[in-house]
Amino acid sequence: MKKAEIKTEVGVMKVEFYDEDAPNTVDNFIKLSKEGFYNGLRFHRVIPDFVVQGGCPHSKDMRSSRVGTGGPGYSIDCELDGDNQYHDRGVLSMAHAGRNTGGSQFFICHSRTNTAHLDRQHTCFGKVVEGLEVIDKIMPGCLIEEITISE
Repeated sequence: MKKAEIKTEVGVMKVEFYDEDAPNTVDNFIKLSKEGFYNGLRFHRVIPDFVVQGGCPHSKDMRSSRVGTGGPGYSIDCELDGDNQYHDRGVLSMAHAGRNTGGSQFFICHSRTNTAHLDRQHTCFGKVVEGLEVIDKIMPGCLIEEITISE
């Protein structure tokens, strides 16, 4: 099973990926992580009891009017048919502006309470298995220091 460590300025989250349920989304996230794409970006969207969202390349400058609109320069298809397509606490899911428009932006769920409507609308591709408390510490502008992958 492929895994990641998301190192932020408020702590580390250890992630296990849903390799079988969302293989292309997992591969895309791993590729971008290994390239250092996420290093130095910020969580630009934080909605309590909902999600924290990061992965926009424009978030290096949080004053930019383009924060929240960027991606890697391409889109990937949604993968919504797997067994693990449920937005529970700690689940990583691909953000998008409409089906099959995701790329680099992802979100992590605070709880199931306000995220159930996202099931099979956004691709769940992993889950935080250690460091769940970090999700609650993330504030807008919180730095993603580094994402490391282990396979």
